[in-house]
Amino acid sequence: MKPVVLAGGSGSRLWPKSRAALPKQFLSLTSDLTMLQDTIARLEGTNADQPIVICNDAHRFLVAEQLRQQDIQHGGILLEPMGRNTAPAIALAALHASLNGEDPILLILAADHLINDAPEFHKVITQAEVLAKQGKLVTFGIVPDAAHTGYGYIKRGDKVASEDVGFDVASFVEKPDLVTAQQYVDSGEFYWNSGMFMFKASRYLQELEKYAPDMLAICKKAIASESTDLEFVRVDAKVFVTCPDDSIDYAVMEKTDSACVVPLDAGWNDVGSWSSLWETAKHKDAQNNVVIGDAILDGVTNSYINSEQRLISVVGLDDVVVVETKDAVLVAHKDKVQNIKNVVNQLKAEHRPEWEFHCEVFRPWGSYDSIDNGERFQVKRITVKPGEKLSVQMHHHRAEHWIVVSGTAKVTNGEQTLLLSENQSTYIPIGVIHALENPGRIPLELIEVQSGSYLGEDDIVRFSDRYGRVEAK
Repeated sequence: MKPVVLAGGSGSRLWPKSRAALPKQFLSLTSDLTMLQDTIARLEGTNADQPIVICNDAHRFLVAEQLRQQDIQHGGILLEPMGRNTAPAIALAALHASLNGEDPILLILAADHLINDAPEFHKVITQAEVLAKQGKLVTFGIVPDAAHTGYGYIKRGDKVASEDVGFDVASFVEKPDLVTAQQYVDSGEFYWNSGMFMFKASRYLQELEKYAPDMLAICKKAIASESTDLEFVRVDAKVFVTCPDDSIDYAVMEKTDSACVVPLDAGWNDVGSWSSLWETAKHKDAQNNVVIGDAILDGVTNSYINSEQRLISVVGLDDVVVVETKDAVLVAHKDKVQNIKNVVNQLKAEHRPEWEFHCEVFRPWGSYDSIDNGERFQVKRITVKPGEKLSVQMHHHRAEHWIVVSGTAKVTNGEQTLLLSENQSTYIPIGVIHALENPGRIPLELIEVQSGSYLGEDDIVRFSDRYGRVEAK
């Protein structure tokens, strides 16, 4: 059984923690591990092979770093040049997994789901594997505990012949209104659509050939020339961009006569909003509040408070969400948190950076944290991991002053090569080719002061880069 972990998506409903450059699947929201790490860790104890992880190009180093942190061996980090929904992504994974003539059973998982009862989850995927070996396309239906209007539903049909578990799928149903959802739950015949699946790679490709042949043809062509870049698997972007955008439900599962549903009751949640994090939290105070970070509450009930850096004080409120990050604060009624995406859309329309980036931005070599900025200056704290090096680059519009705070910096500054230690500095004029490297065994921390007429991140001309990023022409 080969897990395929879908790690795309922007997680905009969990803004301001989740942003386009660091969405929720890469955050620690429900445990000390990130959601991606949790998704793979909960497979321990099963017969799962090394997972294939699918993500977009911009998140590739985040995925690689988080897998390294947990010493997770993988079967490839498959890069989507652009998002085309779940059906093409799974097709790429199935084709990649079949390249050596193998036909593994694929367990399709989202990287941002919570499952509290891992032993029950293991039991159910073992049951589902029996059906997948018979050629069934299995979807996991969550046993509902409430009339939820935010999920699609699956209506079960007859029991799968010869098996004690699993039902034929009678129909897939769109997100219902509250009255209809309650009827579904009361009937006992409906499950929430989890977006998790299991099937043989060959069976999925056969059904895709039957119901979406153009999509399959494009995916085959895109992956025919797949290339390996470091630990990443790339497909032909010019071909893949022509692929239809469709979900596995619409493209295959709603049309095939081989679909079956296996009930899953293991404390599942898709962590789709701040209210769901409040619902699933293991620890609430006497007033039914979830408090993370530094907060003082008075007369507050049934609320979710999350402080990243500063003290939050909340007085006399009920059913609210307050989330603080270094550069943004969210205050919302718990019943209205689905509308956060409207805020994100407005930030995006106004070209504000808060929809995409945090103050701290992660790069393959380390990270930088924006400390202060003005009209013609910007101050950053830069952390470079041991043995790592930034690209050899230059800027047309800004000069930079670097001051080492801790560790050792090997600096290329024009024709000079310098070795700087704590409290030493160097100045890099506009237009001078330069590079920064940490030759030591501890993290390098330095303060960078940028000054000039334009300070955007796109004012970087790269001449060489060990991480395969775009080089200067």
